[in-house]
Amino acid sequence: MPNLAIALKEEIRRLARKEIKAMVGTTQKAVAQYRRDIAALKRQLVQQERKVERLKKQFLSQGGEQAVLAEESPSGVRFSARSVKAQRRRLTLSAASYGKLVGVSALTIYNWESSKSRPRKVQLSAVVAIRGIGKREAEKRLKSLGK
Repeated sequence: MPNLAIALKEEIRRLARKEIKAMVGTTQKAVAQYRRDIAALKRQLVQQERKVERLKKQFLSQGGEQAVLAEESPSGVRFSARSVKAQRRRLTLSAASYGKLVGVSALTIYNWESSKSRPRKVQLSAVVAIRGIGKREAEKRLKSLGK
């Protein structure tokens, strides 16, 4: 009887090892494939980074630096939500009218004033251009835009 119990235990142990080996084998194959894929992606990333650096150097050597500098906003210009709000009140304009002067929607003006968003470079330069005008000049510009 003890031999039968020992034989059964050994057979169960053998079958369990066989099942585990089959399951682990497929997992090992998947892991190996994933590692190969990751290595290929890393190589591709290095190639792309090299290509970007090469193109950046080529762009700068062809005078691209001046184009980048010209695109930047003028130095010393800052944006303030309170400033936009105060300027609009000084000119006694609605958000829609002020937006027409700047070239944006009334909702955009509201978002600027409530600090939910900031103007882009082009829009910031339009805001700066309007800073120095008075009420009469603002009304003239609105009438010319309306026509």
